[in-house]
Parts: sequence; structure tokens; C-alpha cells
Amino acid sequence: MGKMQGSVEVLNSMQITADTAGMDKASKDIMKNKEVLAVILKGVVREYENYSYGEIMNFIEGDSITDDEEVTAGRNISRITGDDKEYAVLGEMTSNFDTKFRSVNPELSSEELIIHLHIDIEPQKKYNPGYPVEKRGIYYLARELSSQLSVVTEETDYGHLEKCYSIFICRDDIPRKEKFSISFYEMSNTKNYGKCVPKKEKYDLLTLVVIRLGDSVYNGVREDEGYDVLRFLHTIMYPHKADFLKTVKEYIDFSQNEILWKEMDKMSGLGMSILEAGRNEGRNEGRNEGRNEGRDIINQLILCLIHDGRNEDIEKAVSNLEYQNKLIQHYGLDQEADKMNADK
Repeated sequence: MGKMQGSVEVLNSMQITADTAGMDKASKDIMKNKEVLAVILKGVVREYENYSYGEIMNFIEGDSITDDEEVTAGRNISRITGDDKEYAVLGEMTSNFDTKFRSVNPELSSEELIIHLHIDIEPQKKYNPGYPVEKRGIYYLARELSSQLSVVTEETDYGHLEKCYSIFICRDDIPRKEKFSISFYEMSNTKNYGKCVPKKEKYDLLTLVVIRLGDSVYNGVREDEGYDVLRFLHTIMYPHKADFLKTVKEYIDFSQNEILWKEMDKMSGLGMSILEAGRNEGRNEGRNEGRNEGRDIINQLILCLIHDGRNEDIEKAVSNLEYQNKLIQHYGLDQEADKMNADK
């Protein structure tokens, strides 16, 4: 399979952050690292299935990675590979791409001419947000394609249009039978009258990929289709388990950098685990209100420790309830709990 050399950026993205619940900003930020993108692209982009993670990283144009780019009809660029922010058309509602970037299409590129893939990665907390994500994905693809041409005239060369991918990664609310599945939607030539066989490269411009996770436990085996991408995404998009570091290191190699290796080994990444421990404690005591209060207090404790740069104390608090209580008292969080109870 071949590991990738890990960077400081991907390490920092995997560190615990202020908001650890659900599909938060941290979950989306991590998608902006080439190491993470390479695993996803190799797993679902046909053009890259025969390339190594390292080669795919080199295909990704890092300076093109953008976030919060508006999905709007207006686009003012002079080159189809431009990175300019889209602007809102007057009176039109806007939505944003989460992570959008260009990457070299090795099938069509040559030494003289570079052809790109335009790729959008969309991490989603809910698979059923009230509308089909497939329709949203197709809409995003249409905008990705149309944004490559600034002004359409009689001289417009549509041959310059480059292929677009929209990859939706859905975490929660997956129907039981659909958990840990991947669907691909592409344009296809469905019928021809007469002797005509159109070449696929003439219309192969849009591909939607919907990845469905949906459970805190992934029991796939290596022989399963999509195993690596499903396993990797499950690891980074769910509460960090005991085998988090072990799994990540199977894909990303930090061994060539001693400092990174040490930081990776002591990396906390345990915010959700701490919160879950607080919930379990509340359940065991049979106090529903205590669960919510415990979660809030522990979350506040995490924020305090992060602010003070005390990641080692976060790890210790996970395994030592007595020490956790001391930290809660140290930051006066027990007084906040008493105040909340008094106000009820």
C-alpha cells in the first residue's frame, strides 16, 4: 500500500480542538491535508486507483485548496483552473463548498499540457438532512462545471471543460443496510440509434460519490471493496478509539521526523472519549440531568486545558477520575455546576 510521510499540518489537524461534537470544523479542516485527501482519492477516484498515495499527493495542487467557497451561478475568472472566490448573484441564496481543489488528471495530461480534475469534498453529519444528498451533489457538480467558463460566447471552446468530482462523506443517520457503502453516479451514454459509439471522454465530466459510514464500529475486512478508504475515514470521523494512532500510522508515516513521531505518540485526540466517559458515568448513576451537566463541565475542562497547553493532563484525566475531579475543582468548574443546580 505504501505510507505517506506525515506533515506538521496533518498532525495539527488531528489534535483535539475546542469543538469535538459531531461533524465540527475540525472534521472539515482535516480534509484540507494532502495526506488525508490522498487516501480518499485513491479509494474513490477512478483516475487514481493505480497510483500510490505519494503520487496522488503530488497530483494535488496545494495552492488551489479552498474552503467556504460559494456555490453560486456567478463566476468571474479568465482561466478554467482559477481559484477566485465565487460571488453571489443578486437575490440568490448561496451555499458553500467545504473543500474544493484541483488535481492533475494523469490520464489526459502530458508534458506539454496539464489537464485537471476539479474535486469537492463534502463531510456531512447527516445522510438525511431533509433532502437527498444525491440531488445536492448533482447541483454542486453542475456549478463546478459551469464555473470553469466565465462568459459564454459564440467563440467559447467547450472542449476546455475539465472533469468534476463531488465526494460526499456522510457520517450519521445511515439506514442499517446501507452502512459502510459507497455509491458512484456518472454520466453515461444509455442508447444509440444507428451506427454510433460515442467516446466516453467526450462526456465523462461529472462524477458524484456518496460515502456512507454510519456506525462507531467498522467490521470490514481487507478483501472488501473500498476497505482502506472506509476504514481510514471511520477512524478520523468518529470519536477517537484506543487504536486511533495505530490505524492512522498504517497510512501516514511520521517515522522520518523524530519530533513529529513524539508528538504523534502523545497526541491527545481524546475529547469525544472524555465526553463519552462522562455520559457513561451519568448513566451508571441513573441521572439523566447529570449526563448533560457532566458533558458540559468536561467539555469546559477540555477547553481550559487546551487554552493552557496542557494536553498531557487531558490524557491523564481520561484514565484517572480522581485527577479529573481535581482539575475540575482547579478551574472552578464544580462551582458552575453548583450554581446551575441552584438556579433550577
